[in-house]
Amino acid sequence: MRIITRTVLILSLVSLFADVASEMLYPVIPVYLEEIGFTVFLIGLLEGLASFAAGISKGYFGELSDLKGIRLPLVRAGYFLSAISKPMMAMFIYPLWVFLARTLDRLGKGIRTAPRDAILSAQATRETKGRIFGFHRGMDTLGATIGPAITLVYLYFHPQQYKTVFYFAFIPGIVSVLLLYLLKEKKIYSSTKSGNFFSFLKYWKTATPEFKKLAAGLLVFALFNSSDIFLLLKTKEITGNDNITIGAYVFYNLIFALASYPLGMWADRAGFKKVLSFGFLLFAFVYACFAFHPSVTMIFILFFIYGIYAAATDGVSKAWITNIAHDKNTATAVGFYTSLESICTLLASTIAGALWFWLGSIYTFGITAIITLAVLVYFMTAFKHH
Repeated sequence: MRIITRTVLILSLVSLFADVASEMLYPVIPVYLEEIGFTVFLIGLLEGLASFAAGISKGYFGELSDLKGIRLPLVRAGYFLSAISKPMMAMFIYPLWVFLARTLDRLGKGIRTAPRDAILSAQATRETKGRIFGFHRGMDTLGATIGPAITLVYLYFHPQQYKTVFYFAFIPGIVSVLLLYLLKEKKIYSSTKSGNFFSFLKYWKTATPEFKKLAAGLLVFALFNSSDIFLLLKTKEITGNDNITIGAYVFYNLIFALASYPLGMWADRAGFKKVLSFGFLLFAFVYACFAFHPSVTMIFILFFIYGIYAAATDGVSKAWITNIAHDKNTATAVGFYTSLESICTLLASTIAGALWFWLGSIYTFGITAIITLAVLVYFMTAFKHH
């Protein structure tokens, strides 16, 4: 039996092209926003609100996908919104317009995430979930490696031509949408029920005890797992070099991409708990080391380990969640978890920023490492047979 089916391959290519488009802008957005008059506070507010819009919408569209029995139309709409938002950023420089463009981009992610993961889940058996989600995450992250590399090469030959990058990013973005038309979907069932925007939260009442235990542990971790920007800020602080900082980020994404499928395979064979716990241990080690002043060589070693951590947790946690959700509410389960995870991640970055500002980076990284070890102990004791 083929594990990587045509549908899984197409969805993975869609994610790769969409991530090339998004990550082409990663090195450019902060510089571009400052150039058109955004303060650091406004940039933070913009990213925060855009992420919140994406986060809270994942649950609603996950439940909608289950209730109406539709996946592909929502996936297509989500990727289209993200694609169209790229050139919008460069068209006008009014703050409200830029807010709209960034929110559309993040909202697109919110619309597509749960229905897409439900399609991936339906393409797998319980024994192949780790590999399916690992392969998808690997391709997605490969896009995150290619995107910044394209931008860095372009800006090397065309310094400060930031607006052009936004227009170029539309090309891989629209390719991702067109690829989705290679897939067809039979509408299997439909419900006349329709929930309100927050009714996905009721899923907690009907969720299995195992889902509750898993979600609780993952969300406590998410509450202290701040944005990777803090690792990049620390790298920039130590090296004083933008190229080394972006290089470290690209290197991390490359390791993440390459390790995702092998670690998914390991999870299928050894169990999700073992691989996820291994990932948490690596994460705690990386953050403990970043609490101090690692050398440039050590920074790259830590980003290598951080890539392995991401590969051991990202796809694996999604695979585990879909394995303990009922088939008819897979998207609701994914949406419920990813919505709350997004809110926790937002809070995590706020907490991390406050700790850094008031106490210094040693506390930001040190406290995160300690909490992660506590979460690791929880997983080792709460799940006996995984």
